[in-house]
Parts: sequence; structure tokens; C-alpha cells
Amino acid sequence: MFYKNARIFTSDFQFHMGAFEVKDGLFGEILPEKVPADAIDLQGATVIPGLVEVHSHGNSGADFSDGDYEGLKRMAKFYAQCGATSFAPASMTLPYEVLSKAFANAKQLKEEAPAGYSRIMGIQMEGPYFSYKKRGAQNADYLKEPDFDGFKKLYDECGGMVRIVDIAPELPGAAEFVAKASKLCTVSIAHTDCTYDDAKAAIDAGVTHLTHLYNAMPGIHHRNPGAIPAGVENENVQAEIITDGFHIHPASVRLAFTMFKNRMILVSDSGRCTGQPEGYQFDLGGQMAELRGGVAKLVGTDTIACSASNMWACLQNVLSWGIPEEEAVRAASYNPAKALGANDQIGSIETGKYADFVITNSDYSEKRVFIGGVEI
Repeated sequence: MFYKNARIFTSDFQFHMGAFEVKDGLFGEILPEKVPADAIDLQGATVIPGLVEVHSHGNSGADFSDGDYEGLKRMAKFYAQCGATSFAPASMTLPYEVLSKAFANAKQLKEEAPAGYSRIMGIQMEGPYFSYKKRGAQNADYLKEPDFDGFKKLYDECGGMVRIVDIAPELPGAAEFVAKASKLCTVSIAHTDCTYDDAKAAIDAGVTHLTHLYNAMPGIHHRNPGAIPAGVENENVQAEIITDGFHIHPASVRLAFTMFKNRMILVSDSGRCTGQPEGYQFDLGGQMAELRGGVAKLVGTDTIACSASNMWACLQNVLSWGIPEEEAVRAASYNPAKALGANDQIGSIETGKYADFVITNSDYSEKRVFIGGVEI
């Protein structure tokens, strides 16, 4: 099947008018010179790759860490409806036995791959190797120092589904953990009070990712720069940013894109409160949180726990804040796919990759979502 007269975001990270082919669930020819007469006319609509969500704990009343398979499927259905055709759910700081159960569900969903659901392409293991000071909404009772053997056991049990693992570089043994874990998956700096030197040592050891930039890490100080400038200086480091409109001011989002240029990754950091009514209370990694004013906070505190947003809304936000369209779309598709080591399968409109795409209008106010070439 061919689609013509489309404004396509192609693998050169630019928009081009033309046609594209979908064949057996994959992208076929892109911008062909000859187009069949029966090609579907998209009348100038914009076509972008399916979005890729690499940092979300849940939605629709479900949380990945619950270890509930039906809840994970419900999450996957919601992601798809929001234009995120692939995802890697984020766990919380919890005991290994709890994480093991959740990770087994991820493996099962990957194997079953039900039609019409977002593709699960991995897991982000957010915790337990974090700083107490910068724990945020992570449960302090389960924090641990870096433990490669424990991590490797979890990794092996789920068939290597862990594609991002987070760590605070100032913890004892962090550099050694990074050197080993980075041979298996992406290693990210997160929930840290580290110095610039700590961060640089971790990056030199193999870190290539910063989790939810600005949040749960030191701000930039001219005499104590911290992790952010260390990441900016290394072209191999990508940075997530939560663009729900609550976690980070739009000016700081623009600054992040200026610093990291084409290395930004949009994430929602959504929780089970996403899609729920104001005042909804819920468990988050063993702590109670509630939805207040559009964002979740730990009960009785002003600590932001997670968002109630989704990837499509996050993309709409950055576009409204002045981020160039090409940079915004790349940050929501190819860059997160790269962080998962899956950019050979998803993340761009390119021959041979899964035909996961979104057809939208010029202001991104409407969308049609396709997974494997089939509209959901």
C-alpha cells in the first residue's frame, strides 16, 4: 500500500513532500519517484514516526511495578492511543523480588506482541541505585549501593529486556558498575547529588544518558557544575526531559535543547494517575501520592511524584514553547529509540523498519495512529 501527497519526516530528520510504502507491516519505498495510481492521497498531511516513550511508570490506574500483566496491557493500549507506538516502562526503587515479577510481565508482553497495542521494546530500571538526598519520590527503604550481580540476575531473568539502567555516580562502586552494565544496555545518571568529576568519571566509564534532566540532580552552578555540563560536553550523552508543563519551566526546556541540540529525549514520566480524576490517590513504589492541579505529588508534601501527561501532549507542549518541529519530533521518536538500542527497528520512517507512524495536521491537534501499517 502506498500513501502519497504527504509531508513526511524522513530519516534525515527533515520534512519532505512525497509518498511512502507500507508492505507486510514494514516501511517499503520512501519518497519513490513512481507512485501507483491507487495510492492513498493524504492531501498534504504531516506524517511522523510513531513516538517512543522510554520513561513512564503507568497510566489508566496501572503501574508497571505492580507486576500485573493485564495492567501492563492496559498501559500499552493507552500509549498507542496517545501516539506512542513503542515504549519501555520505568520501574521504581523496590525490592528485587518485586522488580523480577514486573520484568517477567514485560518479557511476556514482548513475546505475545498483541495487535493494536504499543510495542514494548525494553525496560528502564529506575532505581534502586540512587542518592538518599536526591531520592525524590523513590522509596528510601529500598535504596541500594550499585550491585552488578543483582542487576545481572534481573537482566538475565527477563531475557535482557532492561535497556536502560539508572545510577547515581557518587555511590561506592558506581564506575565499576557502569563499566560492566554498559556492555549490556544504556546506563543513565539519575537521582544524584554528584559532582562534575563524579559524572565525568561515570561518562568515561560508559554512561550515555541522563534521566529526567534537571529533576533529582544538582542545578548548574558556575563553581560546582554537576552532571548537566558533564553530559553536555560529551556528544555520546543523550538527555531525557519531562515536558508535562509542571516539572520544568518552558525556558529551561528551551535551554536544554540549546545545550544538547539533537540529543534530547522527550518523556512523560507518567504514573497510574494519568487519565484519572483530580484528587485521585494511589500507591507509587510504596508511598502514597495524589493528583493535585494536574500533577501528582506525594501525599502531605510538595514533592512531585510523577506526571499525569502522555507523549503526544508532551510533544504538543514543546512545539508550543518554540522548539523547532524537526528537533521536537526527533526527540520524541529516533532519539529514544536509540537509547533503547532499537533504532534499527523503530524511531524513523525508513525502509525495513516497523511501519509505526502517526498522521497529523499542521498544528498537531489531531492524529491517526498506525502500528505495523494498521490503523488502531
